[in-house]
Amino acid sequence: MPARVTLAAVAADAGVSVATASRALSGRGDLAPATRRRVLTAARTLGYARDAAAGGRPPGTARLVDLVLGWFHNAYSDEVTAGARSAAAAAGFDLVLTEERDTPDDDWPMRIRRRGSAGVVLGLISPTASQLAAITDAQIPVVLMDPQAETSRGLPSVRTTDRDGGFAAASHLVQRGATRFAIVLGSPPYRYGRARNAGFREGLRSAAPGADLVALQADWSGAAAREAALPVLRGLRPGERLGIFACTDEMAAGVYSAAAAAGRRIPDEVLVVGFDDLRAARWLTPPLTTVRQPIREMAAAAVTALADAAAGAALPPSPIVLPTELIARGST
Repeated sequence: MPARVTLAAVAADAGVSVATASRALSGRGDLAPATRRRVLTAARTLGYARDAAAGGRPPGTARLVDLVLGWFHNAYSDEVTAGARSAAAAAGFDLVLTEERDTPDDDWPMRIRRRGSAGVVLGLISPTASQLAAITDAQIPVVLMDPQAETSRGLPSVRTTDRDGGFAAASHLVQRGATRFAIVLGSPPYRYGRARNAGFREGLRSAAPGADLVALQADWSGAAAREAALPVLRGLRPGERLGIFACTDEMAAGVYSAAAAAGRRIPDEVLVVGFDDLRAARWLTPPLTTVRQPIREMAAAAVTALADAAAGAALPPSPIVLPTELIARGST
């Protein structure tokens, strides 16, 4: 039987003291992120099995689920939080909101370990290998919501039918009489953006083969979408109707601003379709036609999967996929 790896061996491999290694593994102390990562890497490489009860609550003993997002207090995160909170309450769990900060000293995985959370929902972020290891090494289950990359490192995920939504947007714009087309793409090109783009192009090839299509790049913001769309809108010729699909509602709002600046009327000269169906979509003038993704339901499904896992069920081996729906309003 192989000898048990000791804390001293981990400390020696990481080049730190035993006390420092202990603090790093328990999540205690004010350590440099690089030092903490080095200790965690050494422990994982050597196969060190730490007493789960040492330092903080043992994983899974707290009736808590962590929701980790890159930001809060916007329309999308409000929907995610509402769905996750309702599902957590229904399952008898409390929801902890954890913001991922893009700073070297952000130790949110260690805070989750100390809390003994029953599970973690990671929404719209791409955690590093060391961040994931800090959670999964403590045997805390993780579900990805709307992962940014196609490869999810074997973790369960919840997502929507982004490609089908893009296809529906193209079909709808053709049916409503658009003669030229544009798509406002988010940059960086995350997984869901690529899928929406592919679906829109496929739908356009099916409904209007050979149609003129221009791709516009924006940084997932309304201001960038406005600047990207302005030249196309200003160049619109008399009698043309431009159909624009924006990959988010926020970028669609930027297209509205560009249309106003260019003196183009929606929907007479410009038809606009967004993606998300956030609350603000219906308050634009005219109200925005958009592809609804069930954000609250997606967040609820992620939390429910973790609550079921805490009760002994296996996490789903394949992605949980909830359908999109095109909601037609005044912009088309």
